[in-house]
Amino acid sequence: MITNSASGTRVDEIADGIFRIHTPVTLPDFSFNFNQYLVRDDEPLLFHTGPRGLFPLVQEAVAALMPVQALRHVAFSHVEADECGALNPWLAAAPQAAPLCSRIAAMVSVNDLADRAPRAAADGELVVLGRHRLRWLDTPHLPHGWDSGLLFDESTGTLFCGDLFTQGSDGGLPLTRGDILGPSEAFRQPTDYFAHAPQTGALLGKLAALRPGTLACMHGSAWQGDGAALLRHLAEALGASQGFSAV
Repeated sequence: MITNSASGTRVDEIADGIFRIHTPVTLPDFSFNFNQYLVRDDEPLLFHTGPRGLFPLVQEAVAALMPVQALRHVAFSHVEADECGALNPWLAAAPQAAPLCSRIAAMVSVNDLADRAPRAAADGELVVLGRHRLRWLDTPHLPHGWDSGLLFDESTGTLFCGDLFTQGSDGGLPLTRGDILGPSEAFRQPTDYFAHAPQTGALLGKLAALRPGTLACMHGSAWQGDGAALLRHLAEALGASQGFSAV
């Protein structure tokens, strides 16, 4: 569903009750794209806010699916403009909503930056929205940021994987079973944004152990398939397979 014909912003359901909000953009040197994900439930959750400049477009897209003021959680992986640049406009638009982030993000940034106190999630903490049961996963320095964390929806097997598998250009199909590792590696390598921390392989193994069937990527197509195998291939591409263990 196209929600704004001028910008090309569109909404697509990628898993039961989970909607990808996608906007292609033109930057000075290349084309790019931003995705946010809305989980529509008793306590709706938005993962990623997008930059402040995209707020009107994302708000318009959410409004096409549900009343904006009903939003209860505004979650993001780490503090960065495309992750949470529009956080405070969202908190103003949704009076019952609170930020959802890692304890590190809350401590070093969000307690000060946000207009409302965050829910600082512990590693492994369960966030029950209704039908959807989301598990918070600390992923420090994966792909970057001491404060990084991700969410896994146990109900649908969807991993909200943030900047993992970033695909450039206009973002491709809403949902694909095709190759996303090749395009994401082609995008990463010229200006590598991965921290390549000692625990990178182990953290990718931790995610693979969840056996996700859908990957909700922040940039590019969402993906369906054997998520554990794809995460193992990513570890190999990063030279981190030695620490990888998906048990």
